Amino acid sequence: MEEIEKEQFSSDEEKRLYSLRHSAAHIMAQAVMRLYPEASLAIGPPIKDGFYYDIDINTTLNEESLVAIEKEMKKIVKENQKFEHEEWETPKALEFFAKANQKFKIELIETLGVDSVHIYKNVAKDGTEFVDLCRGPHVMRTKQCKHFKLLKVSGAYWRADASREQLQRIYGTVWKTKDDLVQYMFQIEEAKKRDHRRLGRELELFMFHEYAPGAPFWLPKGEHIYNLLSTRMRSVLVGEGYVSVKTPLIFDKKLWETSGHWEHYSDDMFRIQEGDTEVEVTGADDGDSCCRTFGLKPMNCPAHMLIFGSKKRSYRELPLRIHDQGVLHRNELSGALSGLTRVRQFAQDDGHIFCMEEQIESEVFKLIELVERIYTAFGMGYSIKLSTRPKKFLGDIEVWDQAEESLKNALVASGQKFTINEGDGAFYGPKIDFEVLDALGRAFQCATVQLDFQLPIRFDLKYVGSDNIEHRPVVVHRAVLGSFERFIGILIEHYAGKFPVWLAPEQVRILTVSEKSDAHGKSVLERLKALGVEAVWDDSSNKIGYKIREARNQRIPYLLVIGAKELESDSVSVRSRDEGELGAMSVSDFLTRIEKEIVPAL
Repeated sequence: MEEIEKEQFSSDEEKRLYSLRHSAAHIMAQAVMRLYPEASLAIGPPIKDGFYYDIDINTTLNEESLVAIEKEMKKIVKENQKFEHEEWETPKALEFFAKANQKFKIELIETLGVDSVHIYKNVAKDGTEFVDLCRGPHVMRTKQCKHFKLLKVSGAYWRADASREQLQRIYGTVWKTKDDLVQYMFQIEEAKKRDHRRLGRELELFMFHEYAPGAPFWLPKGEHIYNLLSTRMRSVLVGEGYVSVKTPLIFDKKLWETSGHWEHYSDDMFRIQEGDTEVEVTGADDGDSCCRTFGLKPMNCPAHMLIFGSKKRSYRELPLRIHDQGVLHRNELSGALSGLTRVRQFAQDDGHIFCMEEQIESEVFKLIELVERIYTAFGMGYSIKLSTRPKKFLGDIEVWDQAEESLKNALVASGQKFTINEGDGAFYGPKIDFEVLDALGRAFQCATVQLDFQLPIRFDLKYVGSDNIEHRPVVVHRAVLGSFERFIGILIEHYAGKFPVWLAPEQVRILTVSEKSDAHGKSVLERLKALGVEAVWDDSSNKIGYKIREARNQRIPYLLVIGAKELESDSVSVRSRDEGELGAMSVSDFLTRIEKEIVPAL
């Protein structure tokens, strides 16, 4: 495997799982080489809940291939081979991997540019060895990796470079006990049932088309959810003292040069040359000096810097809290696109707070309370990490220390539990990351609170303090939901498509048994709509059994069945998605019930 930096583990348990998955990746690579001696091995690191290995091989691997590789892995596990570490001088390693026709290992060694490299061997009892480039750590013997399962094969470019070799990536998982493996595989199956891409199609929430790769089409039901979240977040933030703005989609590259994004992020931006009709995706030249180059905005913060700097500011205006739900574009690789969770066009519940240094702690405290309020509305738990100064950073250490202390004090004051993520802050300031936990216990990084001392310097932002002297503001980058697209994808899977009544795009469906009860059905529909309920009357000629099945498949919270008895008694037969048959209920009683449930929790 590729030599890696020494890992920092937060616990012994984390290190044990890392070593287990690292070792299982070696076992898989060894099994592949036994079955396909001509294969070239690239890298195979441990990842969250498992491992993978990238392989260059002429054969297209499939489900049958995985079965064969698993069988060979079981043999290696049963052989109980020992993992042995050695350190080789670079010439010896280059010679060994050249004889083994392992071109990727040679490239890795040459890239390292060191005098010696770390090697791990799997040594069998008969003396045969599997040798790989790797720093470790590993378990003692292969038998410790017996609770494993290969999951899938996908494509991957060598070093994530689309101009390089396309490899096949084999994913697997391994656990300490059989029960852990069984539980994880159950979770995977449950996740498949909840896959937002499948449910998005079935529930007619959104679609994609090859003519607009990475940009979702929001269908009426999905647009309802999107607009409801957008509207509710605006309302919440107005109550928190934010002002909403709308900024341009396209900016001259000079803006991005000022912010630093052109130097560090331009390959991930869509570019437009003035006078051209085509959008340049990556690697665009600036063209003739007479033409201007523009970029579609991938984030809102530089535009907000322009707003702050547009006039003279006083300390009395601070904190200035700006909210923006503008459309953003990022040029994600086509292979990285994944439903709503990785798109090229999206919008965020984005916000930037311009404040004085002495206001940081109180502003962050308010943000922590806001995050708790929002996630509680969706029935989601979360964990918090405080990420501190990285090795490469901008600014003075004293300022960093003060900023980290402010974030820590706000977290302590909030009473929230948190862990320290040493050295994982952004280069411009420390941050707090929130990982939301869905119904399956899966973690998704959503909310973030980041302190930034650099953009105010780059844009020369100032305010006049109470001492009548100009001072530099601090910027707090913050988002709670993150992108609406990604968060809706998470919500679809969290609820398995069964949205709570207040969020459901269709809250009630009225089903009449025959034409005789149609008039009563229309009357109920009108009364529901007058109350603000998202109600639909199924006026099709289908049998009632078919209507009920179709409505259940759409995961609608309430079905109201109306037949002869309901017509006579001005009632409805209520079927709850979550509680089952509720029986006959007067229309007025049902209206009282549903009125309480449609009130937004957010």
